[in-house]
Amino acid sequence: MAMLYSADPGLILGFHGCDARVMRAVALRNIQLRSSSNDWDWLGHGIYFWQNNYERALDYARHPPPGVSVHEPAAIGAVISLGHCLDLSDKRWIDLVRDSYNNLRTEKRDAGAHLPVNLNPRGSRWQSDRIIRRLDCAVISNIHRLISLAGEQPFDSVRGIFHEGRRLYKGAGFHDKTHVQLCIRNPNCIKGYFVPREEEPWSPP
Repeated sequence: MAMLYSADPGLILGFHGCDARVMRAVALRNIQLRSSSNDWDWLGHGIYFWQNNYERALDYARHPPPGVSVHEPAAIGAVISLGHCLDLSDKRWIDLVRDSYNNLRTEKRDAGAHLPVNLNPRGSRWQSDRIIRRLDCAVISNIHRLISLAGEQPFDSVRGIFHEGRRLYKGAGFHDKTHVQLCIRNPNCIKGYFVPREEEPWSPP
C-alpha cells in the first residue's frame, strides 16, 4: 500500500561550499549552482548541500577535493523544499536501495561485467570512509532509471546521513564528520539563496 509521507512538508536550510565569487554571483542571481555529474557522487547526480551545516560547507571550501579550485572559501545558503525525496533515513527507501543494488548486480552478472566499487584515493588516512563512491552512485542512479522506465513519479531530491571521519573516542558510535547531505535533482526545490550572516549579541530589552 502506498503511503503519503515521502515529501517533507517543510522548508529546510542547506549550505554549499564554494568560492566567494560564486557565492556572490548566485546570491545576485547572475548564475545558478551547477548539478554535479561525477560517477562517484555519493547520492547520485544533482546539486549538493549540507543540511543545516554551514561550518561543514565552509570546511569543504577550505579543503576542496583535487581538481576543484577555491581562491576565497565561502558558503552559500539555500532555502529548500525536498519535494518527493529519496530519504535514506526512511526504511521504505532503504529497502529500495537494496533492491536497486540486487537488480544492478544481476544485470552486470548477466552482461559479464563487474559492479563498480567504493574506494579511497591512494594514501587516504580514513580507509573506512571510501569517499570515491562509484558503487553507491551507480545504485542510486539505477533507482532513477528504474523509476523512469516504470513511469512512476521521479524523485526531486535525495537525502543521506553519513557517519564519516574519526571516532570521537575509543569505542564510540559517533564520528567527527557525521553529516546530513542533500542532493537536489529538481532545481525548483531550491526556493531561494542567501548569504549567511554571523550571529549578533542580543539580550531582551
